[in-house]
Amino acid sequence: MNFENFFQTVEIDIENKKLDDLKIINFLKKGLEEECYVIDFATNGDEGLYLATVNEYDLILLDIMIPIKDGIEVCKSLRGSNIQTPIIMLTAKDSIEDKIKGLDIGANDYLAKPFSFAELLARIRVQLRTINSSSTKLSIADLELDLLNKTATRANKNIILTAKEFSLLEYLIKNKNRVLSETTINEALSSFEDSNMSNIVNVYIYRLRNKIDKDFEKKLIKTIRGIGFKISED
Repeated sequence: MNFENFFQTVEIDIENKKLDDLKIINFLKKGLEEECYVIDFATNGDEGLYLATVNEYDLILLDIMIPIKDGIEVCKSLRGSNIQTPIIMLTAKDSIEDKIKGLDIGANDYLAKPFSFAELLARIRVQLRTINSSSTKLSIADLELDLLNKTATRANKNIILTAKEFSLLEYLIKNKNRVLSETTINEALSSFEDSNMSNIVNVYIYRLRNKIDKDFEKKLIKTIRGIGFKISED
């Protein structure tokens, strides 16, 4: 299971001046990426249901008031398809009846808007703690990532990584032995899109190599000339 991948569905309707929803989605995306989470999001229920069906996520933030197919329908469909990814429902409705309805259809938690980002993070951590500990660690050779604590070690030596470096390394390990193009990496790690640097992926690959490969005989990150990069033991 891909840890730290979040699928967030939030209604965005600029034409009807629902600017609060736009602010929420930008705020959550930016804040969660700063916490080292990798984010996918959808703006309607059909798109969200598709993403949650074809990808493996570790947590779903699901707004009830999304267009086309609302959050209740999306949650029902996911549980009906035996997709048991933890779901935190986000809604402006705060009645006991609404909370009970959301929980009864399979949601794991319920957060009423407006909410503090600190509270959301706390609730996310609670849900992720329920994931089997074996799925919260990624490794290749003697390199290990602890996805809960956001730490990296190689040969039991601690490696200090920035949030973006950690996200890139996590993505590489989840796709180990697979050659990834710069475009693929850029699209997967949306936090890179904010940079004006055309060679941003190369810059972060260089930084990662200095941290996880430079002091070790076995090099894990490889450049496949003209194609991209991969992480592997060979």
